[in-house]
Amino acid sequence: MQYKIKAPGAIKNVIQLPASKSISNRALILNALSFSPFDIDNLSDCDDTNVMVEAFSSGSSLIDVKAAGTSMRFLTAFLSITPGEWIITGTERMKERPIHLLVDALVSLGARIQYLGKVGYPPLQIKGTSLNGGEIFLSGDVSSQFISALLMIAPTMSQGLTIHLEGDIISIPYIKLTLGMMAQYGVKTHWDGRTIKISPEEYKAMHYVVESDWSAASYWYEMAALSDDSRLELRGLFKNSMQGDSKVAELFLDLGVATEFTNDGVVLSKTDRMTKKMFHNFVNEPDLAQTFVVTCCMLGIPFLFTGLQSLKIKETDRIEALKIEMKKLGYVIYDSEDSILEWDGERCEAEAEPVIKTYEDHRMAMAFAPAAIKIDHLNIAHPNVVTKSYPKYWDDLKSVGFTIE
Repeated sequence: MQYKIKAPGAIKNVIQLPASKSISNRALILNALSFSPFDIDNLSDCDDTNVMVEAFSSGSSLIDVKAAGTSMRFLTAFLSITPGEWIITGTERMKERPIHLLVDALVSLGARIQYLGKVGYPPLQIKGTSLNGGEIFLSGDVSSQFISALLMIAPTMSQGLTIHLEGDIISIPYIKLTLGMMAQYGVKTHWDGRTIKISPEEYKAMHYVVESDWSAASYWYEMAALSDDSRLELRGLFKNSMQGDSKVAELFLDLGVATEFTNDGVVLSKTDRMTKKMFHNFVNEPDLAQTFVVTCCMLGIPFLFTGLQSLKIKETDRIEALKIEMKKLGYVIYDSEDSILEWDGERCEAEAEPVIKTYEDHRMAMAFAPAAIKIDHLNIAHPNVVTKSYPKYWDDLKSVGFTIE
């Protein structure tokens, strides 16, 4: 299936954004670890969160996380301390996503985990047991989800856990988000330089409300930037957010979009401010990269984006996917060092009716759809991938006047 996208002349509406997947998935783990009797308010309705809800409620020892990378990592750690025998698996793509660094760390702490297929990759067989804890050394440039998975179960370990991060530390805001939420659930943490220390401690149950998703907000910022006439109110966002992707509000200032915070969220409006070339290190906000690549090209703004090393191990190799799909729209972008994307203004002949391939990646669909504001006859293949994080995305686009066939 594919959608043909046509954009309206003006984009104005009030949008209730989906709940944050990152916060929802952490809250589910922390709720379970605190044996909380409370439901979580405004829990995300996306695929990644739903597979975790299913895992906690099904009573089955076979857990299929489908394409949910966050769920695979968080649940692998959680199940390693949960009495019982478990098998955790996922899609064929999930079975190609390495997990050995997390498994090695857990095994070194006393976990009992075996590979059921290719060594280093899901599916896994896990026998839940109490973990001793202690000290481990991890490369700081691994997925922050590996680190967060270990951090959340650290207070349950008899000796607690000290993690020494080596080399460059990427996605720091996601680690801070995890530690911040652990503090909300009553656990003290200590991060000094490259060392994070967590002592044995019991989580305290609490009533938790999930903030809306700043990553989802980025696509509306993109629409505001690309449209000549836009005014959007995005509800459910906090000014003092723990989400790293809240950086989007600051970054879009250079692309002509101003943010006003209200009691209900934010209001986006157009400005005349526009950079001549955009430079940014996305090491702390890798999920924003696709949004800014498409936006800058559509606005004719050259860019140099660094810190993208984690993009190659996401739902797809996002660096390669961006190069291929932007070329269909007439833009030639280059990569280097497995972590840099650059566009110097080079163009090529665009396809007459481009069909954007989504690679089982929700962010490819959502980042490219707004390009219809600048490009007629834009098509998105396999549009249902958005259910991974933003199930109502296409309905929300229709609500502001997009035609989707």
